[in-house]
Amino acid sequence: MTSLCKEYYQIILAQGICSAIGISCLFSPSTNCVITWFHKKRAFAIGIVAGGSSLGGVIFPIMVNHLVREVGFGWAIRISAFLILSMLIFGNLALASRLPPSPKALSFVQYFAPLKERTYLLTTVGSFLFYLGMFLPINYIQYQAVTYGMSESLAEYLIPILNAASLFGRILPGWIGDKVGRYNTQIVTCLFSGIIVLALWIPAKGSAPLIVFAALYGFGSGAFVSLLPAMIAQISDVREIGLRVGMEFATMSVAALVSNPIGGALIDHGSFRDLQIFCGVVLLGGSVGFGMARLSLDRGVFAKV
Repeated sequence: MTSLCKEYYQIILAQGICSAIGISCLFSPSTNCVITWFHKKRAFAIGIVAGGSSLGGVIFPIMVNHLVREVGFGWAIRISAFLILSMLIFGNLALASRLPPSPKALSFVQYFAPLKERTYLLTTVGSFLFYLGMFLPINYIQYQAVTYGMSESLAEYLIPILNAASLFGRILPGWIGDKVGRYNTQIVTCLFSGIIVLALWIPAKGSAPLIVFAALYGFGSGAFVSLLPAMIAQISDVREIGLRVGMEFATMSVAALVSNPIGGALIDHGSFRDLQIFCGVVLLGGSVGFGMARLSLDRGVFAKV
C-alpha cells in the first residue's frame, strides 16, 4: 500500500494504521512466546530476539536510501516488503509457545486489573515516562545534524550507528540483568540514557559528538526493550504474561503517540535545547519510576531484583 501512496492521508492509512496493526500483532505474540520458554535467562533470550530489530535498523535505512536513488520510492518499498515477507514466513513457522492456548472471556475492566498492583503500576509509570522521551533522539538527530552543518550523506548513517549500538545494548544488559536483577539493570541503563542526553546531546554541535552520542544512546536505550518484558514476567503469573505485557505496551503507545508532536513544538527557531532538556528529564523520570517499583519489591540495596 505504501509503495502506491500519492497523498499524505494515504501514507497515514498505510503506515500509521495498517502497518502499525500488523507490527503489533507480530511483536506481542513473538515476545510472549519467548518469555514462556525461559526463566533464569529470560532477559538475555528476549535481548537476542529483540536484537533482530536492531539489525534491521542497521540494514533497512541504508538499503532503502540506496534503493530510492536507484529504482525510486515505490520499488524501494516493494523490495523491502518482499524481503520482510520472506523472513516472516520462516519466523512464523519457527514460532511456538510452551503453554497450550487457554482462551477465556475477559471483561473490559479486567484488562486494567493489573494496574491495581503497586509494582506493576509503578513499572508502567516508569515505562510511560521513558517512552515519552525514548524516540526523540531517534526521530530528530538527523534533522539536528543537518541543521548544524553535517552533510546529508553522513547524517544518513546516524540511525544505523544508533541501531548497531542498540544491538549490543539489547543483548548485554539482558545477560547482566539475569545475573544481578532486571529492575536493577533497567534503573542503571535508563539513568545512563538520561544523563547521556543532558550531558552529551545538548552540547553536541559537530559531527563527531553527534556520532558518539548516537552510539552511546543506542546502547542505553536498547536495554529498555529487552529488560521490560522480562520485568513484567517477573511480577506476573505465567498465564497472564500476554495480557500484562500487552497492557504495558498499550499504555506506552500513548507516550509514543504524543512524544513526537511535543518534541516538534519544543524546537525553537532551529534550537533543539528545549527538546533535549525535556527528553533528558523524562528519561530520568522513567528511571525514578523503575526505582520506586524496585523498592516496592525489595528495599535491600544489594538485593537481586
